[in-house]
Amino acid sequence: MAKGPASINLIKTNSNELANQVINWALTIGRLLIIVVELVALSAFIYRFILDNQLRDLNSKIIAEQAYLNTQQKQEATFRNLQNRLTLETSTVNQGKAKAKMVKDVIALATPGISFINFTYSKQQFIIQLNTTSVFPLSVFINSLKSYPLTDSISIDLINNHPDTATIEVDLTVNLKNGGGQL
Repeated sequence: MAKGPASINLIKTNSNELANQVINWALTIGRLLIIVVELVALSAFIYRFILDNQLRDLNSKIIAEQAYLNTQQKQEATFRNLQNRLTLETSTVNQGKAKAKMVKDVIALATPGISFINFTYSKQQFIIQLNTTSVFPLSVFINSLKSYPLTDSISIDLINNHPDTATIEVDLTVNLKNGGGQL
């Protein structure tokens, strides 16, 4: 009668005990190392799919945002054009106010007996054409212009005496400091 199922052991039990321990270790720990390496590779593979999916979503979002920006580009150009025109208009109005103030100040400096014919204005100077009845009001006006804060220098370009009308025609060029100060 048989004592039980026969077991077949292909590993020699008579051989070196160290070799048996190495083979045992390789069969148990080696399996675990292979499983860990496969898990790391599988997790890297899954992570790569997740990153690819995020990249695809970001690319589609960028394309959608670019389409939106392209539709807004014309409105942006219109808005910038309007902003530039408003800035130009504001500076023109401010310069006009400053010029008007300067002309008003110069007219206020005039004494009785002086009548203005023409004002020509540039950033660096203004030219005044005037008539006066005598030299005294003219000298008072020129001295007042010299004391005006924006005046750098004054030159008398033309003096014409008209005895038939009892007037003196004078052309003055007033050079301004620093291009007209705040203008």
